[in-house]
Amino acid sequence: MRLSDLFRRSLPWLQSALLLGCRLYIARAFFLAGLTKIRDWEVTLLLFTDEYKVPLLSPELAAILGTGGELFLPILLALGLAGRLGALGLFFMNIVAVISYPGLAEAARQEHFYWGMMLLTVFLFGSGKFSADATVLHRFWKRFSE
Repeated sequence: MRLSDLFRRSLPWLQSALLLGCRLYIARAFFLAGLTKIRDWEVTLLLFTDEYKVPLLSPELAAILGTGGELFLPILLALGLAGRLGALGLFFMNIVAVISYPGLAEAARQEHFYWGMMLLTVFLFGSGKFSADATVLHRFWKRFSE
């Protein structure tokens, strides 16, 4: 077996490992942010009222939707269950976070940019082989190919 053949055969597995790393890294960041918000709901409401300027939503609704998204979507993303949906939802939440918080430091903006690129990568390529999506799809095709 030539080295190029070995590389070509291992590429999907390397891609899946990279996608898994992105999924877990981003899921952790958003999930921990959601836990922080539910830990002290009064402060969260205060932040959404005074600091975060979410367009088109009342502060209360923005706090509920934002916190719910930060707790639910990372679970989907980490498991790779409807991974593209989780990635897309968090991608838009990431954009709203950057737009709605004018006091965001430049380093934090850069971090949000990297998160956005990772989420976009997962959305475009899917969750990879190490995901619930891949397991479900494999079982589906196995069942109907018999």
